[in-house]
Amino acid sequence: MKTFRNIAIALVIVLVFVIAYGLFEPRLLDVAQEEAAIPKLPEEWEGQEIAVLGDFQIGLWGDNADTVEEAVEEIIERDPAVVLLLGDFIYHPKNDTQQKVSENIEVLKPIGDADIPMYAVMGNHDFGLKKKDSQPLNEAAKKMRQALNDVGAEVLHNESALLGVNGDILPDGSKGLYITGVGSNWMGEDSAEEALKGISIDAPRVVMMHNPNSFKKFPANSAPFSVAGHTHGGQIRLPGLPGWSWMDFTSEEEKHTDGWIEDYGAAGNQLYVNRGIGMSAVPIRINAKPELTMFTLSSKK
Repeated sequence: MKTFRNIAIALVIVLVFVIAYGLFEPRLLDVAQEEAAIPKLPEEWEGQEIAVLGDFQIGLWGDNADTVEEAVEEIIERDPAVVLLLGDFIYHPKNDTQQKVSENIEVLKPIGDADIPMYAVMGNHDFGLKKKDSQPLNEAAKKMRQALNDVGAEVLHNESALLGVNGDILPDGSKGLYITGVGSNWMGEDSAEEALKGISIDAPRVVMMHNPNSFKKFPANSAPFSVAGHTHGGQIRLPGLPGWSWMDFTSEEEKHTDGWIEDYGAAGNQLYVNRGIGMSAVPIRINAKPELTMFTLSSKK
């Protein structure tokens, strides 16, 4: 009986330790350094950096706004050519929407003040969709979109912008880098065809989306470098077992947790999934640190 009691006490201690660490890990920002190859990248874009972050989820109890601020400070210090924001800026848009919008704007405003171009896409939470079949809150998403525009972040909804290395928007046909963004997958608004309209197949581009499942919609060689969020890296997962995560047991979607996703999508396309900053359901991360990804661009694979 004493042995069982000791085992029970030991298990409780381990559980308390794991929960305590899980509450602490969201403050451990991982600044991941990656290289991304883009065919026919203009010479002036060679070696330039792109910053990628998303899934702030501001509004969840015990949320991670401080880590968003840390990521913003890192971005300003490194001064990348462009910042890509992958959606899910707010967690509960139904309640106190304007306050949550204001909180998001406060953390992003320094990037705009530093004259670093920002492009964004919208995520499912921005429409109030915790489940795919929920009723969307279009007014909340409209407020978030407008607030992003107010601080200089252009929201791309199945469209592309041709960007010069100095941040200027260039006319089609110029030498630059296309930033292509698609709408929300859960809203059924992610159209690769519409987003790529008017872009020649060999034009250099970065494709951004919130949900990795949008990636499947891109034809071969149309998305050689793509980024997505949504998954939080599984949020809670066992070390050494990436297939065993909170996401695997709570989501019915196809799973693509984080990092470069192999053997996925059409030929010639490549996707990187960012773990994001915030959390869903519970404010805990285990073995899935919040991530700011800094990509160095190159024309060579």
